[in-house]
Amino acid sequence: MRRFQIYLDTSVLNFFFEREDLEKVNSTRELFQEIRRGKFLAYISDLVLREIDKASAGKKLNLLSLVRSYDLPILELTPECLLLAEKYMARKIFPVKYRDDGLHVAAAAVHRMDIVVTWNLRHMVKIRTKREVKAVNLFEGYPEIEICTPLEVIEND
Repeated sequence: MRRFQIYLDTSVLNFFFEREDLEKVNSTRELFQEIRRGKFLAYISDLVLREIDKASAGKKLNLLSLVRSYDLPILELTPECLLLAEKYMARKIFPVKYRDDGLHVAAAAVHRMDIVVTWNLRHMVKIRTKREVKAVNLFEGYPEIEICTPLEVIEND
């Protein structure tokens, strides 16, 4: 049975250390347990590392430690990723202010991930966003990609 290749955006890593929203924390930690067991092949991108670099010193240390302890491979943001993200912007799938959300999805699509895993409910885990991303990806020759929360991934596998 083929394991899903999943792309973790920065929000997922952040919720591993969250203390307030226990449902999201528990779902995130359960996803990481599944990754550890080999149920999923998890990846991040150099965009995630850039976002981690902007965090406070303590948070940055925790996030980098998480990346290392799970040995998450890092996908490169290539010119192809940037071009696909621009196509998303042209279709107004992601607000210009949140261009990086489009870059996360584009990196996952270009690198042929099955699922983008995120807690970004405002711009990413929305029916309209999912449909529009699929349409652009198919038109541009990329496979369909799912955009899900950690809870959806662990409940629907």
